[in-house]
Amino acid sequence: MTETSHPVEDVLDKTDALLEGRKDYLEVAELMDELGVKSIAAVLVAPSLALVSPLSGIPLFSSACGITIALISGQMLMGRKHLWLPDFLSRRALSAKATQKATRGLRRVAAWMDRKFKKRFQSLLTPPFLRVIQVICLLCGLMMPFLELLPFTSSILGAVVALLAVSMLTGDGLIALVTVTLLALGLGGVAFQLM
Repeated sequence: MTETSHPVEDVLDKTDALLEGRKDYLEVAELMDELGVKSIAAVLVAPSLALVSPLSGIPLFSSACGITIALISGQMLMGRKHLWLPDFLSRRALSAKATQKATRGLRRVAAWMDRKFKKRFQSLLTPPFLRVIQVICLLCGLMMPFLELLPFTSSILGAVVALLAVSMLTGDGLIALVTVTLLALGLGGVAFQLM
């Protein structure tokens, strides 16, 4: 993906372009290949945004997205430039109709993100803080299959990963810092309630 002022909408545009004229299914591998040409962060945006769309209501969809997020984040941590996904994930098919509906529903969110995210505090998107962001995305992805039965939890974690992925994609360290801080406060509040 070339660098533009609308990186999140570009992810949706690429998805819509792949869906154009299809009446059946889109394989995950096709979408990941298209998005991953220039940026693994762009690939991370797709499953995380999908989790805050109506697609998250499909049984086991949250688990598949969580495993995908964990695999992508793990490869980012290892510094890989080319993405690998196992066959059972890369060959998973998404309904063209449901995916088009989801991308339409996410347009407003994507436009808002593209307006708000700017190149700020870019030093926070370099190691060691970048590694913290990638580890958070990895852990969120790993947790999703275990939270499949709890309503909205995968969407909340998907929103966290989406914000962090878009911050990496756009170079906005401020959004990453705010997201990590709010996540830490939220987890602290949960831990306090359990004590």
